[in-house]
Amino acid sequence: MPEGTKIAATAEQLAGLKYNSDGLITAIAQDVENGDVLMLAWMNEESLKMTLTEGRMVYWSRSRQELWRKGDTSGDRQFVKEALYDCDADALLFKVEQEGAGACHTGARTCFFNSFG
Repeated sequence: MPEGTKIAATAEQLAGLKYNSDGLITAIAQDVENGDVLMLAWMNEESLKMTLTEGRMVYWSRSRQELWRKGDTSGDRQFVKEALYDCDADALLFKVEQEGAGACHTGARTCFFNSFG
C-alpha cells in the first residue's frame, strides 16, 4: 500500500496563503511519476492542514459543502509526495501517488482528457 509524506509547513507559510472570498484555494494534483495533471479541486484551511498532516489528499467539496478525503468511497486514493505553492500564494500543487483506477469521478485516470479542436 502506498504511503504519503507528511509535510511540515511553517505557520508563516500557512498564514501567507491567499484564499478566495469563500475561504478556498485551488489545489492541483499531479502524478509524481509521469507529471500528468490528474485533477484540480478546492481546499479550505482545514482540508489543507489535514492533507499536510496525514499525507493523503483531503479536499473541500463545494457541491456537498463538506470535507472530502479522496478515495474514501471510490478507493482511488491520492498520497502526497511533495507540496508546493505558487509565487502569488493563491494556488497549491501536490505531487501525488495515485492509487486505483484514476483521479476523475468519470473513472478516467485524469480529469484532463478533453481537447479543443
